[in-house]
Amino acid sequence: MTADPADDTRTRILRAALDLFAEHGYQRTSLRQIGERLRLTKTAILYHFPAKEHLLAALVEPLVADLEALLDSAQSQPTERARWTVLEGWLDVMLAHRRPLGMLFHDIALIGRGDTYHRLMEVAMRANDLIAGPNAGRRERVLAVQAVGACSDPVVFFTDVSDEVLRADMLDGARRLLAPLPADAAARPHEDAGAEPHEEATAGPRTATTVPPSRREPRTHTTARDGAPGGVIPTTPPSVASGAGTASRRRRPGRPPALGREQVEAARRMHEAGTHSVDSIAAALGVSRATVYRHLTAP
Repeated sequence: MTADPADDTRTRILRAALDLFAEHGYQRTSLRQIGERLRLTKTAILYHFPAKEHLLAALVEPLVADLEALLDSAQSQPTERARWTVLEGWLDVMLAHRRPLGMLFHDIALIGRGDTYHRLMEVAMRANDLIAGPNAGRRERVLAVQAVGACSDPVVFFTDVSDEVLRADMLDGARRLLAPLPADAAARPHEDAGAEPHEEATAGPRTATTVPPSRREPRTHTTARDGAPGGVIPTTPPSVASGAGTASRRRRPGRPPALGREQVEAARRMHEAGTHSVDSIAAALGVSRATVYRHLTAP
């Protein structure tokens, strides 16, 4: 993290905050502790950052800015080239910001719904759209979200693996995920008698793994804007999730529409403890990931 000499105090505050957040967590670090490490008063900290939340947003800013620049560079490229420009570039940005990303993994939802939050939402949606391609169907959009997760989440889970090795493994996983079906499998009729008619005509990259009909969960109409690409960067708040597929989207049978107060408290405890991913919290409470994200980011 470089800074202009005139802004040295602000940079020192950010470095100290990053160190303390990594040691103790965002919630357990006070402005007083940051000031004591730098021999500054709390008033001096507040002069540069009016609230602790502003520190978190400032630490995320370089990551968001790099992702925005990446998407701008890929926007005008042909579909296939844009897809891999985004995926490879996304992975490189995640690795470049590996330390703050790992520290912020459990606290990024605390940014709130200010400018940084909405920029993160926009970044995620733009990435999903570029990876899925124009006129993408439901399958392509689901795979786009999964691909972004494949190029994000391992960065914070495999901290003992070198950048070079991890990058190769993650890109290999993304390529396998987006590889087209073999010709014989693509020509085979769908086994799921309950599949919607429009699914038969939707072509696109998908995995070759076939799940027996008896073990499949009920199908839902999901778009890339309904959930989060893995656990690192959330995709969109429910109020924005009105893109393609909204009219046909329905909640999985048996899932409650929202969480009760006790469930919300339990979800937040699990999230803050760092012992559960959003996926595992959603599975434990019987709701979607989008529902968990909505309650984690609610004030």
